[in-house]
Amino acid sequence: MLIVIENLLDSSEVAAFRERLAAGQWVDGADTAGSRSVAVKQNLQLPHTDPVARELGNRILAKLGNHPEFVSASLAETIWPPVFNLYQDGGHYGTHSDAALMRLPDANLTIRSDLSATIFLSDPDSYDGGELLIEESFGAQAVKLNAGDMVLYPSGSLHQVTPVTRGQRICAITWMQSAIASGEARALLYDLDQSIRALSPTRAADDPDIDRLVHVYHNLVRRWAKP
Repeated sequence: MLIVIENLLDSSEVAAFRERLAAGQWVDGADTAGSRSVAVKQNLQLPHTDPVARELGNRILAKLGNHPEFVSASLAETIWPPVFNLYQDGGHYGTHSDAALMRLPDANLTIRSDLSATIFLSDPDSYDGGELLIEESFGAQAVKLNAGDMVLYPSGSLHQVTPVTRGQRICAITWMQSAIASGEARALLYDLDQSIRALSPTRAADDPDIDRLVHVYHNLVRRWAKP
């Protein structure tokens, strides 16, 4: 399931992020790549200890925690601190899949990566290339969104970032462990929740049909959630 969430950050927030990121101490992104990914990764990143990365990452986490569609789509129980990356001068990230288990030593935490997210911080017309290609069962999907938009996709999918041949592509990326490990179950719950949210404004607050749908939704969550 690939879901686009528009305007996670508004234009003023994006501008503030880019101004702060301009002062960041960017390092070679290969330093955080796995043993196989290092051969196909060419970009810059902010270290997770960088004060700018921590400040802006916390702002993104606050946004995600209060965004109804993100909560509905991910049912996230743990979110990895966002990582900021920059692609320029042919920078790219070849075909790869994200690690299934991700260790954050500072927090003594290991998460299972069920979902990945990319938050675009550069205007799409300010750079050439840089599409996020995500391979799904129905073919590869090219994603290049407006600044402030986010795409959510399965961490286990093969994906890549095509070379940036002009300008700079700056994004934040993060991963999350969902309370619902099954992607198929999450997709069904998301569709059900979206229907409940769409129907509720047209019905009375105590509408029994809506109450029954909510009852079904939560009992499915109970059935599919990990112990």
